[in-house]
Amino acid sequence: MDGAWVRRIFRAHYFEHLRREKARRIAVRQRNIRMAGLFGTPLSPLQIRVARPTARLQQVVAFYRDGLGLPVIGHFENHAGYSGVMLGIPTETFHLEFTSTNVGSECPAPTKDNLLVLYMPDPHAYQAVIDRLRAHGYTPVEPENPYWKSASQTFEDPDGWRVVVFNGPAFRND
Repeated sequence: MDGAWVRRIFRAHYFEHLRREKARRIAVRQRNIRMAGLFGTPLSPLQIRVARPTARLQQVVAFYRDGLGLPVIGHFENHAGYSGVMLGIPTETFHLEFTSTNVGSECPAPTKDNLLVLYMPDPHAYQAVIDRLRAHGYTPVEPENPYWKSASQTFEDPDGWRVVVFNGPAFRND
C-alpha cells in the first residue's frame, strides 16, 4: 500500500466518525428537549429564580453582592409582609431571591452539602472572586464532598448555605 491509499482510508474513517458523532449529539439534544418538556413540548423558561428565606437579609445580600459580586437586579419591601432582594447572574436569566418576613416558617439550617456552584473557567475571574470574598472577611470552609477540593473553594453565607466557586468549565451535556 502506498501512503496516498492509507491517507484516503484514514480520511474516510475519520469523516465517518465525525458524521456519527454529530448525529449522536443531535439525537441526545433532541432527546433532552423531549424529556425536558411536557408531552413532547420543549421546556423553554424565560428565567429561573431560586428563592429562599433568611432571617439575616442584609448580611446575606452583602455576601452575594459584595463578596461574590452579583448585581442587585430588583428588590421589594413590605409586599404582603415580605421584603426581598434579587441578585442576578450576569445574563439575568438565572437569579437568586432572598426574602425576609416577620411571619411564616422559620429558616431551617441547611446541611453542609446544600450547594450553589458557580463555575468560573477564567482563572483570573476565579481568583478575583476568591480575593474579593476574602477581602470582605469570608474564609473558605472544608467541603463535605471531597470532589469540590480539587479546583474550587467553598464559602458559607451568613445563614450557613454553602457556595462553591469552581475554577473550571461548567457541566455540558453535548
